[in-house]
Amino acid sequence: MKIFSLAILLFLASQVIAQTHLYENPKFDRIARNHKEIGIIPFKTTVTLRPKQMKDITPEQLDRMEVAEGESIQSGMYSWFLKREKRGSLTVEVQSIASTNAKLKKAGINPDNYEEYEPAEIAKILEVDAVVMGTFETNKPMSEGASIALGAILGFWGNTNKAVINLFIYNAEDGDLLVNYNKSISGSVGSSTEDLINILMRKASRRIAYTK
Repeated sequence: MKIFSLAILLFLASQVIAQTHLYENPKFDRIARNHKEIGIIPFKTTVTLRPKQMKDITPEQLDRMEVAEGESIQSGMYSWFLKREKRGSLTVEVQSIASTNAKLKKAGINPDNYEEYEPAEIAKILEVDAVVMGTFETNKPMSEGASIALGAILGFWGNTNKAVINLFIYNAEDGDLLVNYNKSISGSVGSSTEDLINILMRKASRRIAYTK
């Protein structure tokens, strides 16, 4: 029985292949002491479908799916921080998604024009001390919003995902990069966006100054 259990564990471990790159500003701990609130914006998302799947959808449907997936990553990241806040292991407050997205919409900011704004500008628009932003690439969207966007047009079979997240945290005061976290995974990584975020952020949590 023990041998069988070990074999199962080894099999599951082999299903997830990950590469991680993490940069942390050497002054992050000192800068973070003065931070009270951070904001998380929807991630710029790219969904790479198989050629057969691409034939069954329009560019507009793909765009809606990518927007929905980016908002789902934002929501998953927000939940990740909130859980640490409830545990008492977070040193800052996290701006509500509703407030963040309302301010972005009022300012005319969306994933398609993020490049036109410096991170410090976005942070100041949100009225936060730092902004969490980034890109996300996947071949298997898992958000409910993406499913709604597509309806029953496509099916995503199997448990294998390929995902790459490139996360940045910028200081609002001067726009300095505080953290850059790039992680790619391939394998069985869960069935929801929240599962995926938990896996992607497992290592980063030990290096982000906001988490104790």
